[in-house]
Amino acid sequence: MGQTALAGGSNSTPTPQALYPDLSCPEGLGELLSAPPPDLGTQRRHGWNPKDCSENIEVKERGLYFERRPVAQSTDGARGKRGYSRGLHAWEISWPPEQRGTHAVVGVATALAPLQADHYAALLGSNSESWGWDIGRGKLYHQSKGPGAPQYPTGTQGEQLEVPERLLVVLDMEEGTLGYAIGGTYLGPAFRGLKGRTLYPAVSAVWGQCQVRIRYLGERRAEPHSLLHLSRLCVRHTLGDTRLGQVSALPLPPAMKRYLLYQ
Repeated sequence: MGQTALAGGSNSTPTPQALYPDLSCPEGLGELLSAPPPDLGTQRRHGWNPKDCSENIEVKERGLYFERRPVAQSTDGARGKRGYSRGLHAWEISWPPEQRGTHAVVGVATALAPLQADHYAALLGSNSESWGWDIGRGKLYHQSKGPGAPQYPTGTQGEQLEVPERLLVVLDMEEGTLGYAIGGTYLGPAFRGLKGRTLYPAVSAVWGQCQVRIRYLGERRAEPHSLLHLSRLCVRHTLGDTRLGQVSALPLPPAMKRYLLYQ
């Protein structure tokens, strides 16, 4: 059995081998990822916050990425500009494997979570205000100091997943879950019980001059859709990602073609 494949997932990395149990993805995630990504202005409004990060981090391109200064014996974090308390949200983190070092943690945090420590550690997830996945060790952290942290995903063959440069973070505040996806495959919920909080995208890093990018992919609220919108989803699903470029050849009115392409 494999994890749940997602429509519109990143095709820049291979799909993980089927080592883990089949886990259904949050309702509406495929729809969210199949829609056109938000414009650059929206991505910057949901990007890294230059006023809410460690003093050893420099946020660049108005929030699209940050660079950590090469400071010894320090762990440094950054928080996103927007916090989420409702809806389903997804964002892509791009973090080159050679720039991760011993502690590279990706997840979410409240506004109270600390963003700097005077030693090397998995800072994100070390207290009650943050939740993180160490993408080097494959461990989950929340109120954790490291030893005994659970493995993620929960493999059936004892093998650790190699995390590529790009991964998706999936925060479902309607269900109160945080999960991750790689190569178009949802890996299952990593954390539960998050409802009632306001949570921000966050990471913590130790590697000098590492660059971590964030790309907000959008939001879906738990609201009923029109029949017209549901029909669009059905047509797009039937065509698949590889044939969406052929919509212009369909025997349909121009307005309908534009609607199918979210134009």
